[in-house]
Amino acid sequence: MKKKSEMNSYISEELNPNAGFWVKTKKRVNSIKSRYQNIELIDTHSYGLALRIDDYWMTSEKDEFFYHENMVHPAAVAFGAPKSALIIGGGDGGAAEEYLKYQSIKKVVLAELDEEVINFCKEHLRGVHNGAFDDPRLDLKITDGKKFVENTAEKFDLMMLDLTDPFGPAEALYRAEFLKTCKRVLGKHGVLSIHLGSPVMKPKVFGRMVATLRQVFEVVRPYMVYVPLYGTWWGMATASDETDPVKIDKLTVENRISENGLNDLNFYNSDTHFGLFSLPNFIIKIINDRDLIPITESSPLNEYGLDPSQHEPIRIIKDC
Repeated sequence: MKKKSEMNSYISEELNPNAGFWVKTKKRVNSIKSRYQNIELIDTHSYGLALRIDDYWMTSEKDEFFYHENMVHPAAVAFGAPKSALIIGGGDGGAAEEYLKYQSIKKVVLAELDEEVINFCKEHLRGVHNGAFDDPRLDLKITDGKKFVENTAEKFDLMMLDLTDPFGPAEALYRAEFLKTCKRVLGKHGVLSIHLGSPVMKPKVFGRMVATLRQVFEVVRPYMVYVPLYGTWWGMATASDETDPVKIDKLTVENRISENGLNDLNFYNSDTHFGLFSLPNFIIKIINDRDLIPITESSPLNEYGLDPSQHEPIRIIKDC
């Protein structure tokens, strides 16, 4: 007979008031409560060890490349030979690891508020960060990412907002006011990468985020990725004043992949680069909806799921 800790359970996550998904798990490996949030490591059947923060799946050993490769490489390859990158959030180290694959990269700054997330992932999720925290090119700063961006005098070729979903404290980092500050720290050809949530589950949130980016940047390219651990199609975008990932050709993409030594990718290649940006009609309709106003201090996000008081806690369908 199996011990209680070895029995299977199902953890559900709600994506909107009418839909969600579940993940079959083996056991909870570890959990801590930091100053800012609840952090859990769950051993799952499909995804191996997986990170959850405040009841939301963040990343896992087996599917992290769906998210991290596609958040990094479309922008980085479009830029060409990036020398510097800034990550706001990203405490699991997965995005840093992707940037550090570039032979041209001299420095990656990772600004993470919660040191406990860093320590937790260093210890438990090497399959995600693959030793990125030990790379001398990584400059780890335990700090408020918003304040860091507002106060830094540095310029970066690439920048990523690798954040939790836009509710609670993170919501302010999706507003136009903060994105204008991000634009200031990017060089002339610099590119911002950001995730937009699911256009299937929360189309208005997705659309408002695109509208916000368009208010700040000249070149905004939304694109789509299916992320298994998130249970749905996921939106991402590049934003820049000069660099457009759609305006380069396939041979250029192939050459830059080769020149940068990107030899161990699981998802991204010259075909997927252009496939990501090929949007279906319903997505085009969402992002061209002129009724969706940008996210600002005076018009914050308030859709369902973005107010913690409205969020239903995680439900265990079958306890372990």
